[in-house]
Amino acid sequence: MTIRTILVDDEKLAIQGLQLRLEPFEDVEIIATCQNGREAIRAIKTEKPDLVFLDIQMPGFDGFSVVQGVMEIDPPLFVFVTAFQEHAIRAFEANAVNYLMKPVDEDKLADTIERVRQRLAEKKSTEEAEKLKSVLSEVAPEAAEELAGEDAETASRYEKLINVKDRGQIFRVETDTIEHIEAAGDYMCIYTGDNSLILRETMKDLERRLDPRKFQRVHRSTIVNLDQVRQVKPHTNGECFLVLDSGAEVKVSRSYRDVVARFVH
Repeated sequence: MTIRTILVDDEKLAIQGLQLRLEPFEDVEIIATCQNGREAIRAIKTEKPDLVFLDIQMPGFDGFSVVQGVMEIDPPLFVFVTAFQEHAIRAFEANAVNYLMKPVDEDKLADTIERVRQRLAEKKSTEEAEKLKSVLSEVAPEAAEELAGEDAETASRYEKLINVKDRGQIFRVETDTIEHIEAAGDYMCIYTGDNSLILRETMKDLERRLDPRKFQRVHRSTIVNLDQVRQVKPHTNGECFLVLDSGAEVKVSRSYRDVVARFVH
């Protein structure tokens, strides 16, 4: 699959440098280059690219204004490229695939392109599944109902309530209210918005009971409810923190950083 790409930067040398670094990636096709935000918005709406490498500080419309300016269409994936570290948090909040510092490191660029490939493949498979359901509903409604039933069956395999015996009492905890879970040996500490409970169970066993579409490991000893995440805060060494509804912060280790990609989709 060809990744149709637009480069946006007010410095010609920066565009040329990025073009050279992208040459080894045979599936990346640069279809346009832009030197300001207005050009970028027009090009994105006209060309409908898969990916945009976007400088942040530009005269007139900055990179964040470009993202805002194309929100009424199906937007492409964005990678911010800048010389200023202080924009990192806003870049993640703007749903960027990644945030690259100038001059662009080749290894980090390769990692970014791989993330883009994965995200585009996921998007394509989702779109194809929706098309299949649409066609089935027209030409074979019984098959469409069966497919919908299979989706519901998958969701029903996982528990909606967990019984937790703690301090001599049994608490019935709705899994949707769980913010995160931390392991301490054979014990799990389950955190909800206003409470914490201790459950004697291994993390591996507890993971089997929870819907993986919602509950994901973000650290060797931590599971997070993705629906409870409200902010991603980049940190050093490729790590970051997830800010939950309650205000609690959970560290995401580098080994599990692909989880963060779900929030920049």
